[in-house]
Amino acid sequence: MADTKNEFISYLENIMLLVIGVVLLAFPLVFTSLTTDIFTLPKQILLAGGVVLSIVLFGAKMITEGRVKVRTSPFDVPVFVFALVVLASALFAVNRYDALIAAVPLLFAALFYFVIVNVVKKEKSLLFVLATLTTGAVLSSLLTILSFFKVYPLPFAYTHTPAFTPMGSLLDQAIYLALVLPIAGYFVYQVVSGFGNRRHIAVPFEEGKKEAVKLDGKNLGFSAAAIIITVGLLLSVYMLVTSQKPLILPIETGFQTAFAAISQDTGHVFKSFLLGSGFGTYVTDFTRFKSPTYNNDPTLWSFTFFRSSSFILELLATTGVLGLISFLFIAYRVVKERHFFVPLLLAIVAAFILPFSFTLMALFFILLGLFAVTRAQSHAKKYAEQEFYLVALTRGLIAPNPEGGVQHTYSKFLPIIFSVVMVAIVGAMTYFSVRFVMSDLTFQRSLVAQSQNNGQQMYQLQAQAIGQFPYRDAYYRIFSQTNLTLANALAASQPKNSSPSAQVQQNIVTLIQQSITAGRSAVTVSPQSASNWNNLSSIYRSLIGFGQNADQFAIITNQQAVALDPNNPQQYINLGGIYYQIQQWDNAARQFQLAIQLKPDYANAYYNLGHALESKGDQASLQQALSMYQTVKQLVAANKDSVKKIDAEIAAVQKKIGTQSNSQQTAAGAPTNQAQNQRPLDVNQPQTQLPERNPKVTIPSPAVTLTPTATPTQSQNGTPTEGGVPATSPSPSPAK
Repeated sequence: MADTKNEFISYLENIMLLVIGVVLLAFPLVFTSLTTDIFTLPKQILLAGGVVLSIVLFGAKMITEGRVKVRTSPFDVPVFVFALVVLASALFAVNRYDALIAAVPLLFAALFYFVIVNVVKKEKSLLFVLATLTTGAVLSSLLTILSFFKVYPLPFAYTHTPAFTPMGSLLDQAIYLALVLPIAGYFVYQVVSGFGNRRHIAVPFEEGKKEAVKLDGKNLGFSAAAIIITVGLLLSVYMLVTSQKPLILPIETGFQTAFAAISQDTGHVFKSFLLGSGFGTYVTDFTRFKSPTYNNDPTLWSFTFFRSSSFILELLATTGVLGLISFLFIAYRVVKERHFFVPLLLAIVAAFILPFSFTLMALFFILLGLFAVTRAQSHAKKYAEQEFYLVALTRGLIAPNPEGGVQHTYSKFLPIIFSVVMVAIVGAMTYFSVRFVMSDLTFQRSLVAQSQNNGQQMYQLQAQAIGQFPYRDAYYRIFSQTNLTLANALAASQPKNSSPSAQVQQNIVTLIQQSITAGRSAVTVSPQSASNWNNLSSIYRSLIGFGQNADQFAIITNQQAVALDPNNPQQYINLGGIYYQIQQWDNAARQFQLAIQLKPDYANAYYNLGHALESKGDQASLQQALSMYQTVKQLVAANKDSVKKIDAEIAAVQKKIGTQSNSQQTAAGAPTNQAQNQRPLDVNQPQTQLPERNPKVTIPSPAVTLTPTATPTQSQNGTPTEGGVPATSPSPSPAK
């Protein structure tokens, strides 16, 4: 009976070890187009699945043994504290669901650390885990090497590019390979040392041991792996330096946004200082708190960054001072060990200077777990397994019994309770995750249906995805545009000079109401997302002339987008475009002028301002419009199509004001031309526009109150701004 029990326990241990090996091998490689995120979400699913299975097996092992035995390491408390802070930052975030969606995978990564520590106990087990981790890096490197030389082993068309990597980012791959390389490189060092020492090498896993082993296939295999990983790393770096230069937020902007996020969040200063904006919500910090000087960058100014300049700065912004301290606590315990595990030390250094994706954060916890295992093997007595058992209440209900202590006879009550608690915690995370994944798969199918012009299936699948997981703002945002597009198509399909039937009119109104409802749901789920407010504003703008008060609702919601993205000149062009559409020329011109103040070399801002002034029609305004167009011509001199277009505009204005002045003249003090990320010249207009209707349809209001903005800043020309938003004309009161 005892032998059967021991065999079953050994069987469970081997399965858990195999699960870890499969996860480490497949982690850098897994990707699929079945999800909306081809690269990251499949890795999160793999890791979470491995953690859940391992914990269930671990619980079964404890129940079978009748004992609760866990291994401790110096990093347990720091990892637990870090995970707790991340969870707290997500729970207290304004964009709570965005933060939880990002935090749950990281919590699974932290749990994977504990799984590694408690499953990998023997030297052979450690070698197996190191081999699978290294093999995954080798296979990723081989894909990079083959793709670089235009040999594409995978059948998927999107993988047929020289820069393809299963990690989705060459920067992520370069960092991943750089962190794994020292593990394989250690065996290269052993081989080299072995040739210089009569082909004998020291065992690396037990500190202080002088036992020697012969050169064998293990060491040669790791050495070959090191060579392949090195080649893959060099090719990745080469492409990053030449053809695939990564876009990384400048360090000064990263510092500025991080410290602003924890000190200038009006209404949430104390919470933001301690816990930040919420893990995984850096994009809201970037849009709300980036400096106006960011617009000076001719390449990056129009990009929105979802990661900071480095992982440390992102942690500070999104998890606050507590998040930063908890991570530094982990780093401190690593350094305190005074035993250099090169991959982990490199990961800590990289966290200070480079942004981390989920893949790299998970790798950090994997390396931390491996380091804990090596320390436990080197100091078996210091980091022995702790056994917990029930005792009399006079001694406490539960007490530890270090391995090797007095043996007791136990019931299975404590292991069962312990297993139930573990499964319940992981089960709650799994339930949340499964719903998310199922909805993502459904939503991806809707995008496939859209590419096949199957509007009905697209609509049904998007509605189904929202029902499966109603906490993702992107679902609502896209669904709102789907409804608006269908309403517009239905209206456009009606014959000219004819009135639609009552049923068609009702269908159009229903689609519009669903569009607004979905847009409002997006801002409810993620109220600090400027893109959600831009989306809602675009819906109302499309209904100007069709729905009652649509123009006022469009202005209100766009002002909220401005409040959440105050130093983005495009926001003011959008708001000015609404005023332009309803023929409020002065208000439109004022918004375009604010865009120019934020970015004096933005050609499209001058172009829109010129049109607003030209529309006023008086001689003074026409002269100003001509000056704006001449400035535009100077800024777009390198673009022949834009020059041709603006020349026609200049000629038209000159005809209106009755002058034949030299069209080459430029406005006094005009900005110099420079290479920049310019949008095509156009007057800001709605993407869709439903036909006017009389009487207008009653449509739902935004039903929101404007969010307080950041602390006062200065625009580029020194003009004071109010609450982080350049001063504008009085706006309508929010609808209630």
